[in-house]
Amino acid sequence: MKLLVTGGAGFIGSNFIRYWKKKYPADAITNLDLMTYAGDPGTIAEFKKLGVKFIKGDICDRKIVDRAMKGQDAVFHLAAESHVDRSISDPQIFLETNIIGTQTLLEAARVHKPKRFVFISTDEVYGSIDQGHFTERHPLEPNSPYSVSKASADLLCRSYFVTHKVPVIVTRCCNNY
Repeated sequence: MKLLVTGGAGFIGSNFIRYWKKKYPADAITNLDLMTYAGDPGTIAEFKKLGVKFIKGDICDRKIVDRAMKGQDAVFHLAAESHVDRSISDPQIFLETNIIGTQTLLEAARVHKPKRFVFISTDEVYGSIDQGHFTERHPLEPNSPYSVSKASADLLCRSYFVTHKVPVIVTRCCNNY
C-alpha cells in the first residue's frame, strides 16, 4: 500500500509513521511536511532509514500536493497549525493552512482517487463542556480561530464526501498524549 502522510514530522504524524512502518514495513510512505516550528528535523533522517520519502512543501501549494497525491492508496492528513494561543494572536496562518490546505488536499484526492482520506481533526470543534462528554451528534461550537479552522476543514471534508464521493473519514481525537 502507498500512503501519503501530511505533517509527518510533527508529534502526532511522526508517531503515526513509526507505528505504521512497524506494523506494515513493506508499505510505502510519503511524508509531506513544510517543516515549521512543529516539525522535528530529526525525523527526516530517521524516516529515510525506514524508506519514507520526504517532500518539503506546503499543503496549500496545488502543484506540490498534486505531485505528492498521485498514485497514493490512502491519505492521512495530519498537517495543521495547532496551538490555540497562537491562533488567537495570529489567526491568518491557521485559516490558510487548516482550511485552504485541507481543501487543496481534498481537491487532489477528488482527482487522484485514493481509496481512503483520513482527516485528523480535534474535539475542540465542539467547544466547551462543563460536565459529561461530547458525542458525534453534538453541534459544532468552536471557540478559537484554531477550532474554527478545524471545524471548517471538517465541513469541507463532509462536502467532498457528499458532493464528490471522496472516501473521507474524520477523526476528532481529544488530547492525544
